[in-house]
Amino acid sequence: MGKGKTKRFWQKLGTTETLQSSCFQEPRAQSPLGPIGSEPGARSAGFTLIELIVVLVIISITAALVVPRLPSSGGMALKSSARSTAALLRYLGERSTGSKHVYRLHLNISENSIKVTRKLPSGEEIPPEDPLLSRKVLENGVVIADVQSPRYGKVTEGEVLIDFGATGLSEFLTLHLNSAHGESFTIAGYPDGGKVKLLAGYEELAL
Repeated sequence: MGKGKTKRFWQKLGTTETLQSSCFQEPRAQSPLGPIGSEPGARSAGFTLIELIVVLVIISITAALVVPRLPSSGGMALKSSARSTAALLRYLGERSTGSKHVYRLHLNISENSIKVTRKLPSGEEIPPEDPLLSRKVLENGVVIADVQSPRYGKVTEGEVLIDFGATGLSEFLTLHLNSAHGESFTIAGYPDGGKVKLLAGYEELAL
């Protein structure tokens, strides 16, 4: 065999062995963090457990700060009842002075009710002709704590009767409303002028 043929034979043999070793070589193990040789900082997309825990902690802190500031349903009912009662006192004063009729306000603490009647010259009481004077002003869960006036003093049970005549409210009146959660509102009506005050909390007022 010549030298040229021998050289080509050994070159071809080397190429064949290289191909065989490449074909039968075992696959390289993959790292759980990614392909071997990748950059150390590279990782798959998504959230880690630590990131999820941090997000949950932030949400919990935010909820703890915001929820106590939200008004409770009992507080909203108390505020609405207090506003409706104050509006009723104002309207009664305007109605009585404008029509020259006498109206009587029934504040029943024992039954927890506020009712208006029209008082006739004979002394008989009839339902008012104005539907605004017949609507319910106290919402569920709101109670009359007490009623105060110069004639009655402080009353915590029974019924208090307050008249509205040609000059409006006949005497100074303070009414306290409470919610089931212990919150309070104070409504004060002033005679001969129609002024009505609405105050948050339990306030002792006087002329």
